[in-house]
Amino acid sequence: MSDALLSSIQEEVKTALKSGEKFRASTLRLIVSALKLEEKNKAKALTDNEALEILTKMIKQRKDSISQFETANRMELAQKEKDEIEIIQNYLPEQLSEEELSVLIKEVIKEINAESIKDMGKVMGILKPKITGKADAGIASGLVKKLLS
Repeated sequence: MSDALLSSIQEEVKTALKSGEKFRASTLRLIVSALKLEEKNKAKALTDNEALEILTKMIKQRKDSISQFETANRMELAQKEKDEIEIIQNYLPEQLSEEELSVLIKEVIKEINAESIKDMGKVMGILKPKITGKADAGIASGLVKKLLS
């Protein structure tokens, strides 16, 4: 991952602390920690795609937590998770619309001449690097399944 992104997030932590935005600072620290931990585990610098995967994973974890908190009627905790998602999303590229995602999937299907649901793994294998950080893989998977059926 580019050191520029990591250092810019660290600078934003300082700025948030100086302006008294404790929640924003703590969320940014979570991002820095997750990225540094992954770099340490891999023993090498992260690529931009790997960093996007980590941020996407962080958002997915928070969405899972939101549904659990809402089920338990803990709306204040669910709102905290939603606020964290907003901050994390600032570091992801603009999300693809369902139409744009569908067009991309159709291109991949045409590219590899996929004909049935048996080709879903091949389609997802090619599609996943193209949508990392730009679209939810679960939504993409549903669209692939629909288009191959």
